[in-house]
Order: sequence, then structure tokens, then C-alpha cells
Amino acid sequence: MIDSHQHFWKYDPLIHNWINDDMAVIRRDFLPEHLAAVFKENQVDGCVAVQAEHTAGDNDFLLDMSFANDFVKGIVGWVDLQSPDIASDLYKLANFPKIKGVRHILQGETQRDLMLTKSFLNGIRHLEEVGFTYDILVSADQLQFIPQFVSHLPNQLFVLDHMGKPGIKQGEIQNWKKNIELLARHEQVHCKVSGMLTEADLQGWKKEDFRPYLDVVVEAFGVERLMYGSDWPVCLAAADYKQSLDVVKSYFSSFSSLEQQLFFDENARDFYRLA
Repeated sequence: MIDSHQHFWKYDPLIHNWINDDMAVIRRDFLPEHLAAVFKENQVDGCVAVQAEHTAGDNDFLLDMSFANDFVKGIVGWVDLQSPDIASDLYKLANFPKIKGVRHILQGETQRDLMLTKSFLNGIRHLEEVGFTYDILVSADQLQFIPQFVSHLPNQLFVLDHMGKPGIKQGEIQNWKKNIELLARHEQVHCKVSGMLTEADLQGWKKEDFRPYLDVVVEAFGVERLMYGSDWPVCLAAADYKQSLDVVKSYFSSFSSLEQQLFFDENARDFYRLA
């Protein structure tokens, strides 16, 4: 099993100011030594560590974690995609085989359609040159812009983080579903089944809450373009790792063994070219 989406950080209240009082349980350090035992208990073989800061220093931090821990199979790092030096910056990152792609925390940007600007698209166009993937992190209100965004780049591999963050707690599904279906028509776009629990009622969620949203992404993307991600340690604000994993294990239990193997393992390995 591959966990395609998790984070490490040394907690800093200024840098990690997005962690609100409802998520106070994750206001601490989360490092590989905290995750190794969790993976062993849940039979997870490896993971993709995803950036949590817009700094080059975060790339160095994640690389150090990966060099010291074999279960960190790949890294989704960060680079300033709007920099005039984007090409040379990407080639420097490409010297590190563990870095498989990059991400920008678009959900936190004041300009909600930043991904459609000329400077941002120019940066994305350089990713293919070095073989990098791109993780799309947006909130549900920004999902409307993503079909147009990816249409500019038909050969670039994308993956949507956290299913586009649907409003599970509010029971909102129609607009999100429409945008997911439009996005899934672009075959270079994949989707992470991750981050669901923190979009639901943190204390009162039930497995049934997630089924309508899972049905949508399975129907839209097919099992071949979906991959499992825990969003550890963010998921701990709603449940422990096993409880979070059990939500998707329960849903996919009726799927064939091949489909489960694709979802929990092979799709992430192929997408990120994991050793």
C-alpha cells in the first residue's frame, strides 16, 4: 500500500496559522518517527510527502526526511511558478530523484483564479520539461476554474488533492459534482481520495457521509485514475489513521482485488514513478 498524500512539519504557530482551534490536536511536530509505527500497524509500505510551506527550505526539509527514511518514496515540493527563473529552478530540483512534482497552495490565495494567470500557466508549462507532476490544491469554490486550467496543458500530468474539498459537512454536492465531471473529462487529470474527514463534521462524521462523494469520483475518474491518500497528520483532527483508512477500505471492499490494488498501490506508484 502507498499513501499518496501526507505531511511532515516542525510546528510553528506563524507558519502553520491555518491550524485553527478545532484542529488544535495537530499543533505539534510531525516527523517520520511518528509515522513509521502507524504505517507498520496499518501495513502501509511507503508514502509521498507533500509540501506544507511555500519555501525552498521545505524542499530541503522533506529531502532530509526522505534520505533518512526509505518509506518516504517521493516528494511533492514547492517552487515559485511565477518566477522569471522558473526553468532553472526546476532543473535544480530535478537533480533530486525523490522529488516527483510540485504543488502551490492555491486554496489560500486571495486571487481565486490565480492558476489562470499568464505567469502561473507559464510556470506550469515548464514542468513537463523535467517530468514533474502537479498537485492541484483548491477549495470547492475554485474548482470551477480547474477544467479551463488543465485544458491549456494537455500533456501535463495533474492530480486533484482531496477530491477538490467538497462541502461534506454542509451536504453540498451539486456544484462540486458538476465541476468534478467536467474536470474528469481531461484524461491527464487524476484524483486523490484524501482529506475527506476534515471536510466533514470533525466530531460527528459517519462513514455514510462520504459515500455520495466517493460515488461521484469513482464514476467520473474510474478506479484507474484514483489513488489513496491519508492527509496525515491533518486527518488526526477528525480520526486516527486506522479510522481514516477504514472509511475508504469499507467503501472499496466490494471492488475487485485488482481494482483495490490499483487504488491503494499501483496508481500512486505509476503516477509518481516511485521506485
